[in-house]
Amino acid sequence: MALSFMEGNEAIAWGAFEAGCRFFAGYPITPATTIYNTMLRLLPPAGGICLQAEDEIASIGFCLGASMAGLKTMTATSGPGISLYSEQISFAVGSEIPLVIIDVQRLGPSTGSATRGADGDVQFLRWGNSGGLPVIVLAPVDVADCFTLTMEAFNLAEIYRCPVFVATNKEIAMTRESVAWDKLHRPAAVNRRLCPEDADFLPFGVEAGRLVPDFLPIGGSRLVRQTSSTHGPDGYITTDPEQIGANQERLMNKIESRVEQFTFYQELRVPQSEILVICYGVTARAARLAVADLQREGQAVSLLVLKTLWPVPAGLIASRAAGCRKVVVVEMNMGQYVREIQRVVAPLPVVFYGRMNGELIGPQKIREVIVHG
Repeated sequence: MALSFMEGNEAIAWGAFEAGCRFFAGYPITPATTIYNTMLRLLPPAGGICLQAEDEIASIGFCLGASMAGLKTMTATSGPGISLYSEQISFAVGSEIPLVIIDVQRLGPSTGSATRGADGDVQFLRWGNSGGLPVIVLAPVDVADCFTLTMEAFNLAEIYRCPVFVATNKEIAMTRESVAWDKLHRPAAVNRRLCPEDADFLPFGVEAGRLVPDFLPIGGSRLVRQTSSTHGPDGYITTDPEQIGANQERLMNKIESRVEQFTFYQELRVPQSEILVICYGVTARAARLAVADLQREGQAVSLLVLKTLWPVPAGLIASRAAGCRKVVVVEMNMGQYVREIQRVVAPLPVVFYGRMNGELIGPQKIREVIVHG
C-alpha cells in the first residue's frame, strides 16, 4: 500500500489531473494558492496549460474559453475571488459551460483572516449568480474526499454542463494527512456528450427525454454559437417568453431533478435514533468523535455527514430524521445551511450551534450541544 503525506489542496489538484483536467487558471490567494502550485507541476509535462492570470475575473474567463473549446477546466480561489467570479459563474450557468471551481473558504467577511478557516460561503455559492438558477456544490471532509470529490465534480460538470463547486476550508486544504494513495476511490472519468457528425447541431437543442444539449467545441469544423443572453435552441438571442421559460425550467430541472444521483454522504447510524446530528466539512470530523463517544455510552444518537450541499439532498435528510425527536446542526458560520435543514425536517425541532471566529469547533463542544441543546 503506497502511503502519501499530502494536504487537501494537493489532493484536489491530483484529483483534477486524474479526472482529465488539462487547463487551470488562477490568481494567487491564501489559502488556495497551493492548488495552483501543484497544477503548475502536473499540467505542463502532460501537455496541459496552467496560467496565472492578472486577476480572478480573468482566471475564470480563461477557463470558460478553454471549456468552450472542449477542455476540462478548473480554477481555484477563496471568498474574495468568488465575489469577482460572480458574473462569469452566471455565464457558465446560462450558457451551459462545464467548469469546476474550488472555493477554499476562509474567515470573512471581505478580506477577513486569510489564514483562518470558516464555512461562510455556503449560501453565497448557491445564490451568487444572477437569476438564481441551481449549481452543484460538494463539500469534502478530509484529504481523501478532496481527491475523490474533485473527480466527481469534473464528472458532474461534464454530465450536466454546468459549474460545479468544491467547497473546502482552509483547515482541510492546508492540513497534511497520510492517505493510502492506491486505495483512494477513483470514479471512472466521464466526458460531455458530443453531437454526432451526421446529426444537425443546435447549440442548446435538447432531444426528447434528455435535459442536457450535445456539445461541439468552438473553433471546430462546424458552426457553434454562444451567448450570455437569453436564447433559443439555435443559440440566437430571443425575447419569446415560451422559449425563455422552457429553457429556464430545463436549466433548473436538469440539476434539481437529478440530485439523488449525486448525493454523497457518510453516516454513523444507530437503530431508533432519538437525535440526528448533521454536519459537513471539517466540522464533521469533530462531530464523528462526539457521536461515537455517545453511541458507546448507549445514547441513541446518529450522525449524517453531508458531502452534497446543493441542491439540498432533501430526500436523504428527511429519511434520516424520520422518527427522531430533534435534529442538531453544527456549522463553522453563524447559521447558513441550518435553514435548509429546518425547511426539510419541519416541524421537528432543530438545535443549532455555530461559530465563526477562526477556531475549529471541537468534539467536546459538539457533545455539549447534543446532550444539553
